[in-house]
Amino acid sequence: MSDTMIHVSPSVDTPQGIIPTKKQKSNRRKKKQFLKKMKYLKGKGCLKDNSHQRRNHEHNKASKQNGPFTRPASSSMTTKRQSSPQSNPSSSGVDTSIDHSSGPSTSSFNPLSATFTVTNENSHTKPNQPVNTKTTATLSCASKSSAHKLSTPAGNPTKYLAIDCEMVGAGPKGSISQLARCSIVSYDGDVIYDKFIKPSMYVTDFRTRWSGIRPRDLFKAIPFAQARKEILRLLMGKIVIGHAVHNDFKALSYTHPAALTRDTSKIPLLNLKAGFGEKECASLKRLTKAIFNRDIQTGRKGHSSVEDAKATMELYKVVEEEWERTLASTS
Repeated sequence: MSDTMIHVSPSVDTPQGIIPTKKQKSNRRKKKQFLKKMKYLKGKGCLKDNSHQRRNHEHNKASKQNGPFTRPASSSMTTKRQSSPQSNPSSSGVDTSIDHSSGPSTSSFNPLSATFTVTNENSHTKPNQPVNTKTTATLSCASKSSAHKLSTPAGNPTKYLAIDCEMVGAGPKGSISQLARCSIVSYDGDVIYDKFIKPSMYVTDFRTRWSGIRPRDLFKAIPFAQARKEILRLLMGKIVIGHAVHNDFKALSYTHPAALTRDTSKIPLLNLKAGFGEKECASLKRLTKAIFNRDIQTGRKGHSSVEDAKATMELYKVVEEEWERTLASTS
């Protein structure tokens, strides 16, 4: 039996007895380096097998290109509010679509930075612009107040008050006028003050035929000093309207600024509208009848200061715009 010797080579790439080429040596060297690297990575616990390494490699490559949290983004993601035809804003030409396409998908929606597209009929679409809801609310409130001012040309209606007072007589034969009732109405004719007032002097003539005051009306009336404080507090800084209003101020022992006083007995425009002489001092009753064809101060019960104050305010409003413009031009 002859002896047979078998030579075992560790290389699987090169057959026995064949000298490897330079290319094969280079490939073998690269393979060894790769195996060492894989062994090192497995020892560190970074890799488990080749498939896991391939998946990590693809994932890392995609992360570098698109970012760690980027989702497959569509061209535009638009959320639109669906509502009934009665409450659908688009029916009035406004599209309230909200665009979320810009910015990371993990961010939350901020209503103050929402983008609205405003489309008016027969006009071009305006570019999207961020809208601040606080500013919008402020502008909305401002527009409402402006609309209210337009309805009253002279300005703020809360600054206008009409006053009328009723007096009784004190002293010999009731020759000294004393305040017994005061009524104040607003620009819209609402009564904001109406009280009977007990004079500081003894009443000798109630003048019921004109004043409408009777003894029982003053039995529980408030004292003059207290009433005066309440009335002056209301008139302070307001435009006061009255007919022969200087008599009312005299009964109150008060002088109101001339720039804030409107006396309907001294407005020539009212006389012209009523058909009277420009410088004629017409009574409140005559003016009301001529302009509104309405009778006031009728009957035997005397005058009503509330009725007179309301009539005075109505007369002033007839010439308010023209009269205020005239006063502004002369001043």
